[in-house]
Amino acid sequence: MIPEGRSGATGEMDQQHTDAGESTDEAPESARKAAARRRRASRAAGPAAGVVAETAGVKVERPATVKVRMARVGPPPRRRPNGRLVALVGLSVAAVLVVVLAGVVALLVTQQHTADAAQARQQQFIDTGTQTVVNMFSYNQNNIDDSVNRFVNGTSGPLRDMMSQPGNVDNLKAIFHDTNASSETVISGAALEKVDEIAKNASVLVSVRVTVTDIDGVNKPSQPYRLRVIVHEDDNGHMTGYDLKYPDGGN
Repeated sequence: MIPEGRSGATGEMDQQHTDAGESTDEAPESARKAAARRRRASRAAGPAAGVVAETAGVKVERPATVKVRMARVGPPPRRRPNGRLVALVGLSVAAVLVVVLAGVVALLVTQQHTADAAQARQQQFIDTGTQTVVNMFSYNQNNIDDSVNRFVNGTSGPLRDMMSQPGNVDNLKAIFHDTNASSETVISGAALEKVDEIAKNASVLVSVRVTVTDIDGVNKPSQPYRLRVIVHEDDNGHMTGYDLKYPDGGN
């Protein structure tokens, strides 16, 4: 049997325990809700575990292929030059080239003409020297006068002075007549030795063989001769036998 006083106290304690039990039951519930909210806030995106998301079928068309034509990349367009300036420069260069070419051609032609003229002049010296020797040694009984006159007319200077002495031409003709023979001269060789441009004289070496045939037509042995003929050129370019010398001296 419980005393009344203790009974009241016990009742109050029981009431306190009951209230405390209810508070204890309410506290875990609120904690679970808070934890659930935290889990929902921190879960990964997407449907919750255990929930299958429905997929709506959407048909996506394949995009059409678009062909893009790329323009060819080339060098940038050049600046068009000044046509008049280019033409003027081209004409100037062409004119200069023409003038230079004409000058070169003219120089070459002049040099060629000069060389040809010099060679022809040298050959004329040689021809005059050989003809002088042929005229001197060649004669025929039928034309002795013509042969001697031809020789004299082709001389000048000291040789002409010698032949112009009184009686020399006549004596030479008489000697040829007295031989009762004819003489033929053949040139063995001739060469230009030197040219004196101041005096306009040239030295020509001439080698000949002279064959004398008597009145009966018998040929005597040929005689070789070597002479140095001095050929003179006058102001008109006419050449004559100026002097006759033997290579070893004398005339």
